Amino acid sequence: MKYGDSPTQIKVIGAGFGRTGTLSLKIALEKLGLGPCYHMKEIVWRLSHLKLWYNTSRGDPMNWNRLLKGFGSAVDYPVSLFYSELAKKYPKVKFILTIRDFDRWYESTKNTIYTVPTILPGWFMMIAYPIRIFIEMQNKLIWVNLFKNNFEDKEFARTVYYKHIEDVKKTVPRDKLMVYRVKDGWAPLCEFLEVDIPESIPFPKVNDTAEMLRNLAFVRSLPYLFILLMIVIAVLLIKPVI
Repeated sequence: MKYGDSPTQIKVIGAGFGRTGTLSLKIALEKLGLGPCYHMKEIVWRLSHLKLWYNTSRGDPMNWNRLLKGFGSAVDYPVSLFYSELAKKYPKVKFILTIRDFDRWYESTKNTIYTVPTILPGWFMMIAYPIRIFIEMQNKLIWVNLFKNNFEDKEFARTVYYKHIEDVKKTVPRDKLMVYRVKDGWAPLCEFLEVDIPESIPFPKVNDTAEMLRNLAFVRSLPYLFILLMIVIAVLLIKPVI
């Protein structure tokens, strides 16, 4: 397999929206030796990356070599929103456009990541700085810039969804692009990437909706856990009067 060298060693970039099987693709690429694979999850655990993305959401140019250093591939929001810029910066990289049935994608998105900006009270957002700028970044790049604050209009979202697919096809050279449904498994993916199909390894089909719903439930509990912690600390600090 011949890929162009770059300062990041990036080989594959996903151009599909979040909730189109990007987590399954991330795991698949890593099993094929094309990892580590950058994903929205990375931002949660890397404060320096969160700051880069926050600044980008406010108009600063992204330092892609810094962001993707050490990664062999990248998928999911927000990377996928910058496919055009990345195609110009890394012209020898291959792109995978993950797609799925629109109605299923819309319901999955509406029930998971679309709820993120509203799951925490304002007072907690003010004191939890990393969470606040993560939500502000996501809101700006996805719900404002991409969906124009109109995601709840399903037909408008449908137009954006299919326009993105067509724009990617027009932008990325045909020999560098694969339109892919993760339900199709290893065969088309490995053929496109010119690697052998892994023996005795099933294609990763991750139910990340269930995982995300669990994570969102935990995030919703954070303000209450914070209040409980403050109460415990106050009780411990109050000395009993004898």
